[in-house]
Amino acid sequence: MSKLGLIAGGGDLPREIIKACQGADRPIFVVRLRGMADPDLAGEDGYDSGVAELGRTFKALKGQGCKAVCFAGNVPRPDFATLRPDLRGMAALPGAIAAARHGDDALLRFLAGEFEKEGFVVEGADQVVAGLTLGEGPLGRVVPREGDVLDIDRAMTAARAIGGLDIGQAAVAARGVVLALEAQEGTDAMLARCAQLPAALRGAAGAPAGVLAKAPKPIQDRRIDLPTIGPATVVAAARAGLAGIVGEAGALLVVDRPAVIQTADELGLFVFGLPPKSDR
Repeated sequence: MSKLGLIAGGGDLPREIIKACQGADRPIFVVRLRGMADPDLAGEDGYDSGVAELGRTFKALKGQGCKAVCFAGNVPRPDFATLRPDLRGMAALPGAIAAARHGDDALLRFLAGEFEKEGFVVEGADQVVAGLTLGEGPLGRVVPREGDVLDIDRAMTAARAIGGLDIGQAAVAARGVVLALEAQEGTDAMLARCAQLPAALRGAAGAPAGVLAKAPKPIQDRRIDLPTIGPATVVAAARAGLAGIVGEAGALLVVDRPAVIQTADELGLFVFGLPPKSDR
């Protein structure tokens, strides 16, 4: 099994990948993106890198014998004016800026291509961690009610629509009305906005209503930046008064699955995997 280079941003997904590699006795080297990776990764065998320091990163990965890389974690869109690229990063910068004009997904595809040019195989997080994606049906004990069906459809339709424009991956609908669309702020911030809406528009404790839907973008490279949920997502959805969370089976990453199930069951939310769009 080849040594994996983990390009780590923020959030819990990088830690999930590290645990999986350790459990499988797969060697791993962590490239901690400076200012983005969580501080608790500092103790892992690895290297701190700026997002535009491609040359140094490639050299470090090759020096460690890494044949494959995996991108994981939250990486906000960079401010290109403040980047400090090395020579290899400088060569890639015009292409990155051009790709970014077409959206975040185009930028990520461009960056993955730069690693492939250097001979690295790009692996998706779900390829590294077995069973990481949501399956079809309920994840815990709670299941959608008949009254949730319309909200599931509205929220998923909206999430796919903004994905087609490379805007975001998530949407919220309640009582048949789309309440929020995800953009650069991310899912947690979008749910916090929902929690501030008038009670007449959304659910509340004891009377939940509405659904968070997350869907991959239609042209997305599924090895990079698949939609993700974790325990914090479930808590944020409950604070917004929602009844549940849905995603496409096989296309939604579930980080810390036992905690997601426990949290959802305790809070009375459903987490439900829909058949892939082509199957419905």
